[in-house]
Amino acid sequence: MKSIKPVLIILILLSLLAFSFPSGCSFASNPSKKNVIFMIMDGTNSDIVTLSRWYKASGLNLDKILVGGVRTYSGESAITDSAAAGTAMATGMKTRADHIGMSKDGKPVLTVLEAAKLSGYATGIVSTSPVQHATPAAFTSHVIDRDEFGDIGEQQVYQKLDVILGGGAAWLKPKSKNKVKNDDGMLKTKQISREDGENLLSIIKSNPVYNFISSRDGLSNSRGDEKLWGAFAEEDLAYDFDRKALKPDEPTLAEMTNAAIEQLSASEKGFFLMVEGSKVDWAAHKNDPVGMISEVLSFDKAVGEALDFAERDGNTMVVAVTDHGNSGLTLGNVDTNKNYKSQPRDHFVGPLKKAEYTVKGAASLLKDDRSNMKEVLRAYGLDDLNKEEYCVMKEAGDVGDLEVEMVKLMAKRANLGFTTHGHTGEDVFLYGYGPGKPSGLIENVELPRVFARYLEFSLESFTDWYVDGEKYFKKKGYKVKVDKRDRDNPELVVSRGEEELRFPENKNYYLRNGERVELRSVNVYSGGRFYVHWE
Repeated sequence: MKSIKPVLIILILLSLLAFSFPSGCSFASNPSKKNVIFMIMDGTNSDIVTLSRWYKASGLNLDKILVGGVRTYSGESAITDSAAAGTAMATGMKTRADHIGMSKDGKPVLTVLEAAKLSGYATGIVSTSPVQHATPAAFTSHVIDRDEFGDIGEQQVYQKLDVILGGGAAWLKPKSKNKVKNDDGMLKTKQISREDGENLLSIIKSNPVYNFISSRDGLSNSRGDEKLWGAFAEEDLAYDFDRKALKPDEPTLAEMTNAAIEQLSASEKGFFLMVEGSKVDWAAHKNDPVGMISEVLSFDKAVGEALDFAERDGNTMVVAVTDHGNSGLTLGNVDTNKNYKSQPRDHFVGPLKKAEYTVKGAASLLKDDRSNMKEVLRAYGLDDLNKEEYCVMKEAGDVGDLEVEMVKLMAKRANLGFTTHGHTGEDVFLYGYGPGKPSGLIENVELPRVFARYLEFSLESFTDWYVDGEKYFKKKGYKVKVDKRDRDNPELVVSRGEEELRFPENKNYYLRNGERVELRSVNVYSGGRFYVHWE
């Protein structure tokens, strides 16, 4: 009996250990911490995912975690824009085109990122577009018109997120006269700076907890005890295929994702991170298959970074999706009507692999006198042009017209079809990994609810977070007016007796008789109404 006791003790200890730890080979260091990494590949249809896999000649990280599909329609259309789609995935509410973080009737709705922040989680956004663009904006701001980059940028600064990485430095700077035509498929010309003249860069840099960086090298020098803001381009970051040669100081999406995860993982409670691969959509608007592949593969590398962390951590949910289709790209076109059964993969990817740059990158090399036209065409993989093809290129009007002709010829050579330069309304793929991940065919509005449940808070508890300031304070017996003396910086002013409260637009505070009082959310002025959070 004495010789059996040690054996019994060992067996008991082993059984206790087996009971204490889950099966598998990766264990979370802190089971109480929960993280969500939500990754959005903007404007991507299924055929370009297939084409990108063939171009890579191996599987994608996304292939490992395919779990279902997502329906994308907006609150008013079968085909959504990025603003309405982003808002649906951020708030759990369908809305109108161009609305950012707003309901159909123009009232701000708290986002899952904001709710996570209010619940104690670290938060961040990463984007290859300006961070003020529709998708990252939908998680961090509230405006009626997605083109209000100035208001969006100001709200993002005063939201005080833990990590912001991407483009959009221009909208942090004071007013300038520069305007450009969008390169993202939108037809509007926009102001490339802040119209209100405020210098948000100085606010970011004067905040002692923010580390502001503007180049790729800065990512490796960031510290977990600081908030991190990286503005790596005035507008959007370069396409990944173009970046190494044309913009080597800009980080890749994978590098930004890795840096954001490293920064946010220092949080004691956990984090919510939104990552957008923005420019599949931009290339799709141009009908540029090379640019589309560039950004699908760039996004897939970022997914790999997220999955590597999630596998090590054990308590991280990773969800990837596209917000809507774009361009109607098809493998096969009118030229393959009769011979599609005999088309090998190389007939599709071979012509694309000749390109060293995207169409935008190649066209950017064109000299003013167009003396290097042939070199530019070769940079996009267009060699051996016949006389008719070359004349079409040579006679193209501005650079934009040249790009149009270049992508048409590339699509013809690669046996690809495009149905539109706009968005499309098909269901899209859903990818998920980790505890609590969604699956099946779901509505896009279900995604933020899935994230909230996993992070153990309820979006419904924030439904009435914002109040109409004028109505609310009038009921409380205050006199109310909107001070518009500074047209670009209106204020809600409420007064009663000797007390005056001033709520400046887009800020996270109000002034009580001139003394600053912090708020938990930013003030929103929209459609002639001021919305505030008041407890």
